[in-house]
Amino acid sequence: MNDKVFPKILFGGDYNPEQFPKEVWDEDMRLFRLAGIDIATVNVFSWALNQPDEETYRFEWLDEVMDKLHAGGVYACMGTSTAAHPAWMAEKHPDILSVTYDGKKRKFGRRHNSCPHSPTFRRFAPRMAAKLAERYKGHPALLLWHVNNEIGNRCYCDNCEKAFREWLRRRYGTLERLNEAWYTKFWGHTFYDWNEIVLPSGLSEGLGGGEQTAFQGITLDYYRFNSDSWLECYLLERDAIRESIPEAVVTTNFQGNGTYKPLDYFKWAPHLDIIALDMYPEHDAKPSYMALRYDLMRSLKGGAPFMLMESTPSVLNWKPVNPAKRPGDMRLQSYQAIARGAESVMFFQLRRSLGAYEKFHGAVIDHAGHEHTRVFRECAELGNELHKLGGGLIGSRIRSRVGILFDWENWWAVEFGGGPTSRLKYLDQMQKYYDALYERQIPVDFVHVHADLRQYDLIIAPLLYMVKEGLAAKLEAFVRDGGTFVTTFYSGIVNESDRVTPGGYPGELRKLLGIWVEEVDALHPGQMNTMVMVRQLGKLYGSYECGLLCEVVHPEGAEAMAVFGSEYYKGLPALTRHRYGSGEAWYAAADPSPKLVREWLAALCVSKGIKPVCEAPPGVEVTVREQEDERFTFALNFGHETQRLQTDGAERIELLGGTGAAGTYIELPPKGVSIWQTRKEADPVGCKIERTASSTV
Repeated sequence: MNDKVFPKILFGGDYNPEQFPKEVWDEDMRLFRLAGIDIATVNVFSWALNQPDEETYRFEWLDEVMDKLHAGGVYACMGTSTAAHPAWMAEKHPDILSVTYDGKKRKFGRRHNSCPHSPTFRRFAPRMAAKLAERYKGHPALLLWHVNNEIGNRCYCDNCEKAFREWLRRRYGTLERLNEAWYTKFWGHTFYDWNEIVLPSGLSEGLGGGEQTAFQGITLDYYRFNSDSWLECYLLERDAIRESIPEAVVTTNFQGNGTYKPLDYFKWAPHLDIIALDMYPEHDAKPSYMALRYDLMRSLKGGAPFMLMESTPSVLNWKPVNPAKRPGDMRLQSYQAIARGAESVMFFQLRRSLGAYEKFHGAVIDHAGHEHTRVFRECAELGNELHKLGGGLIGSRIRSRVGILFDWENWWAVEFGGGPTSRLKYLDQMQKYYDALYERQIPVDFVHVHADLRQYDLIIAPLLYMVKEGLAAKLEAFVRDGGTFVTTFYSGIVNESDRVTPGGYPGELRKLLGIWVEEVDALHPGQMNTMVMVRQLGKLYGSYECGLLCEVVHPEGAEAMAVFGSEYYKGLPALTRHRYGSGEAWYAAADPSPKLVREWLAALCVSKGIKPVCEAPPGVEVTVREQEDERFTFALNFGHETQRLQTDGAERIELLGGTGAAGTYIELPPKGVSIWQTRKEADPVGCKIERTASSTV
């Protein structure tokens, strides 16, 4: 799909006028104009209002809302309203109610309470989407479609169990292949009939919540099945919309700050016209936490821009403590999303609810109901800036020579238990290696294991526990042709059925890495070893702490760059390099300190000629978006000191200031943002950053 979906960086959020008297709606339109709101997501949770019984549909209220939005110059992101089924539907058709992991049939309440294999849900949800599409297909306010909302729960009902068996038939074909994949001779679990297979719930696996399991193969397949099941439901609604509007732009909002474990978003991505993200980090989350997740969303569709569909302009309401965002935080965080590929800044919610669960969740329009609040003023200032930016950024992309392999199925398998330590956390390792590049202003893409690796010079794969069919050969070809590959402890252990690859670790990666791993030693919390460099690499020399896991490694062609400093494997390799073809493959046999990872990856980037987009001190983030002959540079100051950016004198346009200048300094105060536009032939960034007088916040 064309990257240029929107006319500008859109600004708005979730709007629920049905929760308020109609006399409030006109005031909302006035406030939207003041705030620069130009998109509103409507009809997300209105199924019960739209459909009071099986045959009746009532959209008159929505007609009025759509007309008011159009008159006010506001686009509509149309929700399909299927995120929470009506109470009458649950009472009349109880098959729609999901069953929990411990076998309890849910009653009506809250949301995310539908079963993905309920015949009732699969009948009424796409019908609702079709009714909406038929009614609003020519409406001038309609810009895009929002299916369901934050999709993804797990259900363990009888309908899901039957559907799971059919899914397995399609995947394996025969019970013989299934038994082999799941290793069912262990504990005498061989299956002789498809109907003998039950879901891996608390009734069969214990009450560990689904993460600890005796048969990882069946649980892994259930996770795949569940993700596929919800994708089928999404596609039912999408296709119903497309019957009336073939050109419709359709999406749904990804939750969990983009790293939502139950759904394989790489598998979903091809079916969304634009990726949409909800971002609600902890109040003290590091900027790199958000940056990783924005980069992941951008990467899901090969670098295409995405939507920031939900965030909060001020406070949350569901955490133990919900502090207000400090002045300037919302603006800074919004521009971070744009700098990394977002083409909308949207909030939950535009007007604060008066009752129920989210009445204390932040909003552009507070309970006071007017524009005279700090939060509204800050939103209006941002809306005004986004209006001035116009459409120049739309469709621009970030270019990267570094890819990090990210695979939901590998994530699931790593954390199923039964391994050396329950402290193995996939996202923690991703964040550690990402941070090392983020701190050096090195752009990063996240890459699926099935992607073409040839556009990258450096591929990093922390915890590559699962090696899928064909991946080892692809990595060998990448390195043989001159690429640099980095992986870590606990890699190359199993295939995609979570069966151990025989012949010794790291399994299919053994030839590429040039090592054999004999043993894995798990360290207790607080217990550390050291990695002692025996060959200097850039600024990497001396000793560095390591922990979590330490492996007993024997070189088979690889050279030891560092060795362990203690324990019975003292002196054995802890960090190895294997020259393979025209490239090299690296292996960390323990969990190294962040300092070692920073210096290690910095040295590898230097060796590959991968330069930072800008030399910057801690706390300053610099990114570059490119389009045709133009380059857009973003500098964001997350630190507590004013920074001075010295340009190289190239002609530039200050997009937030609106002036052209050359050979000047840019002052970047705490929480400050600067965006400038240059011709592509200029220096990639053309700046260096110097620390100046401090300023505290």
